[in-house]
Amino acid sequence: MPFPPGGGVDLTARLLMEPLSKELGQTVIVENKGGAGGIIGVEAMSHAPADGYTLALTGVGTLTAGPHLRKMPYDPMALSHITRLVRMPFIVAVRNDLPAKTLPEFMELAKKTEIRWASGGIGTSQHLAGELFTQMSGLKMVHVPYRGTGPALNDLSAGIVDAYFGDPATLGLIKSGKARAMAVTSLTRWPVLPDAPALAEAVPGYQAENWYAIAAPPKTPGPVMAVLTNAILKVMADPVVKAKYEEAGLHPATMPRAEYVAFLERDSKTWGDVVAKGNIKIDES
Repeated sequence: MPFPPGGGVDLTARLLMEPLSKELGQTVIVENKGGAGGIIGVEAMSHAPADGYTLALTGVGTLTAGPHLRKMPYDPMALSHITRLVRMPFIVAVRNDLPAKTLPEFMELAKKTEIRWASGGIGTSQHLAGELFTQMSGLKMVHVPYRGTGPALNDLSAGIVDAYFGDPATLGLIKSGKARAMAVTSLTRWPVLPDAPALAEAVPGYQAENWYAIAAPPKTPGPVMAVLTNAILKVMADPVVKAKYEEAGLHPATMPRAEYVAFLERDSKTWGDVVAKGNIKIDES
């Protein structure tokens, strides 16, 4: 688990742990090994024996956007990719006292005054989703990067920033009344927040979804990959497991390996274009 406890990625792993243990007849343990936007944990997995006993959760930052932002200590496409597990939109949440109450009002306000929007850090999928929105909408909003979801959520609830492009962890803040959902980044409205419009309703064609996947070390043997893939796909198709993911705002979205690898290539191009157009760089000095 290449991130600290808490947040959507960690929850994805922990919801999979028990049913996968039962399906494989093996004890599955979630070991949190965070740092460098998930890269440290995925790199550790990439050096593990290719025997199927060490897996890692992966995502935009560690597979498709990361290579456009920094030199990676592993080849993302050389990993033994199993499947995407879940997908979910980002939530555009705003401080409670922001004058704009609707998406059109929010965009009009952004034309007249400085909107400070937060993300979990430079180069994160949250940042890139917000950057894509400003590029497509032409709005000049100010990005305020944080060192993770927690600090960003704290400052949003305190009214220090105006908006936040966040993962499902933002739902807690919204449900507790400490922030408002302005929009979601999926192409259409999201059943979890049915009253929040899709940004595409104001910016046609805009879409930015987050996703988490699972991979094994490079050159994991075919028979081992088949066992893992079949077990994970079976678990993720179980109605009870699916319901638990949906309750957490994580939509199960598995796909066959060949389809998933093609998806990775498309996603990499999307974020590579955003990084190039926005001239986004990570200072690792």
